[in-house]
Amino acid sequence: MSTAPPPPKPPSQHNLVWIDLEMTGLNVETDRIIEIACIVTNKNLDVLERGPDVVIHESTEVMDAMNEWCKVNHAKTGLTQAVADSKVTLAEAEQQVLDFVKRHCPEKACPLAGNSIYMDRMFLNRYMPRLNEYLHYRIVDVSTIKEVCKRWNGSIFSHAPPKKLAHR
Repeated sequence: MSTAPPPPKPPSQHNLVWIDLEMTGLNVETDRIIEIACIVTNKNLDVLERGPDVVIHESTEVMDAMNEWCKVNHAKTGLTQAVADSKVTLAEAEQQVLDFVKRHCPEKACPLAGNSIYMDRMFLNRYMPRLNEYLHYRIVDVSTIKEVCKRWNGSIFSHAPPKKLAHR
């Protein structure tokens, strides 16, 4: 008797698309996306699949123009070197993530989720418009939930695990 894995679940409008971008800065007009990672969860936050984590090649000129915080932190995490070594273009990264999202989410049905996700949304809108347009216009911003919890019930918030501050 075979013990084959169960077939994949069909796309669901109740899923959440968690995306985390690393950029060369926070100015959507001048800075660039240099890494994108994606996970899809169901409505109960159970991970359905960990998607691509793609480092995107960027020119030396763009990397040299980063602010000091980005230079220090991206070097510390190894992202600066990974960007230099990467052969993946922005368009290729967008396509990889879009293909992954399509396996789990109907078009314009699942919200984008993450920490301070409004910033990622602005970069997706500018640099990965096909992915951005595929997602629902609504967002689930974890930083908003955190700020509301802190104000409405500080005692519960004080028991939350400390943030690791580890980018990547």
